Formats: sequence, structure tokens, C-alpha cells
Amino acid sequence: MFVDSHCHLSFPDLLPRIDEILDAMAAARVERALCICTTLEEAETVLALAGRDERLFATVGVHPDNEGVREPRVEDLLALVRRPRVVGIGETGLDYYRLNGRTVAEMQWQRDRFSVHIEAARAAGLPLVVHTRSASEDTVRLLREQGGGGGELRGVFHCFTETQEVADAALEMGFHISFSGILSFRNAQALRDVARNVPLERCLIETDSPYLAPVPHRGKLNTPAWVPHVAEALALAKGLTTKEVAAATRRNFERLFGLPPAAGERGAAS
Repeated sequence: MFVDSHCHLSFPDLLPRIDEILDAMAAARVERALCICTTLEEAETVLALAGRDERLFATVGVHPDNEGVREPRVEDLLALVRRPRVVGIGETGLDYYRLNGRTVAEMQWQRDRFSVHIEAARAAGLPLVVHTRSASEDTVRLLREQGGGGGELRGVFHCFTETQEVADAALEMGFHISFSGILSFRNAQALRDVARNVPLERCLIETDSPYLAPVPHRGKLNTPAWVPHVAEALALAKGLTTKEVAAATRRNFERLFGLPPAAGERGAAS
């Protein structure tokens, strides 16, 4: 019934517990989860996770925060997307939150890296998983400048925490917006106001595991089994039922990432 559109099951806190995590997903009726890649060095682990269970899928990319790692080339990303169960490119984008004494001008390496992912996503025809933090103006600008005007680029702004203006820009470019457990936090009313205004057909939900556990588990190690709490928070913000949000975000995920309905949903519809 539920889909976690963004999690990091390859991270050290979660990978050793993968069997337990998959069992918990089943118990919580979480049918699918997208395992997000953050470095090329990590890619084989992410791909192996997606290959071990039909509920798991993968992306390939290099997170903007990661330094001292192998720098991606377009050809590297295009080779990886040909592997089984890869459905998107990223996590990519811009993050100026921790400049560590540098200026925004000195973060050109991040903008260059982002441009590589945009080019690869356009070439592969796959969705782009976008991370933006304290960098929304440049993020939107690069997507507009390099995304093409004919619908060649699509994707999702993940773990959205930006303003209505940024949400409107993302929607205008054809992107989806994904909400995490932050939506359930007591001090997140401004984000709930944005969520209320995002069309349901463009919403996704995620855990960003192992981070950002939703209420009532805030502060604990997050897993995909807790994405129903995100669905509940989004439902409350929009005045809908959790079931309505779960069904819509599942359909949105399948449409965006080019996947057929999960086996359980096919059976329910027949």
C-alpha cells in the first residue's frame, strides 16, 4: 500500500539489518522502497540491494555534500543506469548549508557535478532525484537552464523543506515534490502549509532513512517501515485520509519512475 521513495539502506546503520528491515516493511504494508546512491563507490552495494528483493529499486549518483570521492562523468552514470532495477539518477543537487569557510562562488565544483547529472538524466530519459539545501536559487536556475524546454527532464525534489515559491518553481518545471518525516514535526507548520498547496498528483512520501524519523519515532533510527507516518502527516495537512494519500503517492511513484503496479495492487484491482 505504501511506497518509500527515498531511503539509504546501504548506509552502515541499516545494511547489517536488511533482513529485519524488509520484514518490518512487509508488516507495515510498505510495498516498495527506492535505495538512493550517494557515491560511485557505494553504487555496487546499492545495486546489490535492489537485486536481492523485488520490492527494492535503485538510483545512481553522487550527493552534492560528498567530497574526496570519485567524481562522476556522464558516461559513468549512463553505464550504471543500464544495470537492472536502476530507475533514476541522483541523489544530486546543491547544498550550501556547510560552506566550511568557502564562498558560494567557490562551490562551482558542486554546480559542475549537478550539471553532469542533469545531462545524464536527459540522455537516459530517467528521473532526477534532487537535493537542495540553502541553495534553491541556483538549483532552480540550473534546472531551468539545462533541463531543456520539451519535457526531457523530470524528477523529484526530495525531502522538501523549501518555500512555496520554490515548490511552485519545481511544479512548473514538471517535478514532483517528496515529503519526509519533517512534515510531522511540531515546528514544521510552514512546511505543512506548502504541502497543503502541492497537488496530490505531484506528491511523494519518503523516510530518508536512516535520518528524520517521523513522529512518534522522532530521534530514533529511521527505516522504510515508518513511511506510513509520513503519509498520515501529509493526509492531515491536506484534509485527506491516509489511505487516499498512500494510494496517490504510490501511483505517482510508479508513473514517475516508469514502474508497473506492485503485485499486491494488481491483485487488488483485478
